[in-house]
Amino acid sequence: MFEVSVEETFAAGHALRNYKGKCENVHGHNYRVQVTVEGAELDSIGLLVDFGAIKKAIRGVVERVDHQFLNDLEPFEVANPSAENLARYFYDEILRGLGTSPARIREVRIWETDTTSATYRPTA
Repeated sequence: MFEVSVEETFAAGHALRNYKGKCENVHGHNYRVQVTVEGAELDSIGLLVDFGAIKKAIRGVVERVDHQFLNDLEPFEVANPSAENLARYFYDEILRGLGTSPARIREVRIWETDTTSATYRPTA
């Protein structure tokens, strides 16, 4: 099994609804997102997937959330803009952006700080 990972960063604000603590207040993070893709086979030139394709898919999502208040964006108008939900959002959006690649997204990890992160892995 082969894996490749790509990281990007962005800044955004949010407030956690129904959270009892200071994170219920509006605040921001310098987020880091890492997407890991896996697959058993390489293509004819020895690549699992082109890094550029992954970067393009991630940047498409980053452009929508960078320097935004996440609570105002779909789907976070309803879903709490937690790191966990943000990781799943990136997974869903990047999956669409990768198209028909035989490689699959293994996981998406979102760091809110240098020491705190949340990971989303699809089931099955």
